[in-house]
Amino acid sequence: MTVRRPILALIALLLLFVQPLGAYAQRILVCFGDSITAGYGLEAGQSYSDFLARRLAAEGYHYTVLNRGTSGATSKDALDTLPSILSLHPDVVIVEFGGNDGLRGLPLDQTRRNLDQVLTRLEAAHIRILLAGITLPPNYGPDYIRSFEQLFQSLAAQHSVAFVPMIYKDLIRVPGTIQSDGIHPTAKGSEILAGTLLPALKPLLRR
Repeated sequence: MTVRRPILALIALLLLFVQPLGAYAQRILVCFGDSITAGYGLEAGQSYSDFLARRLAAEGYHYTVLNRGTSGATSKDALDTLPSILSLHPDVVIVEFGGNDGLRGLPLDQTRRNLDQVLTRLEAAHIRILLAGITLPPNYGPDYIRSFEQLFQSLAAQHSVAFVPMIYKDLIRVPGTIQSDGIHPTAKGSEILAGTLLPALKPLLRR
């Protein structure tokens, strides 16, 4: 008995430390989106998800941040690849799709239907969601752009999810934040995007 008691005490002490670390390791944040999320045209470590991961770690949040962005992906692609996201069992997912739908002039009701299904299935899995909206270049016309932006707003209201209406709002007119293609963020722009998303994201997180 005198030999076993110290061993049992040591095991109990180790469990106090191992269990919290295991809990932290299980917390997963997935950045699920198109080329903006993927970090198109950037070097490794320069996407907004990379900056977000560093910010969260510095502020004491214990999350594994996974980048599941795919260049050129539409809302239909989001729906098709959703099972791979669900298989990760994430705690939180940032949904950033729709830009390619708009640039291709796809029917807005189709985009809305696809994103509605994505959000519905994430909710059914008890995953917390941040929906990221975006706008289109002015040459698409004010009526189409207005309807496009309202699509995100109505989905956020319908599903009562955290929402950033325009993820580029803090980098517009800031020099050096957009690549020469006029669409994708630079490394500086990606860092700003992470900062734009963070206030809406934090209420969904646990320390």
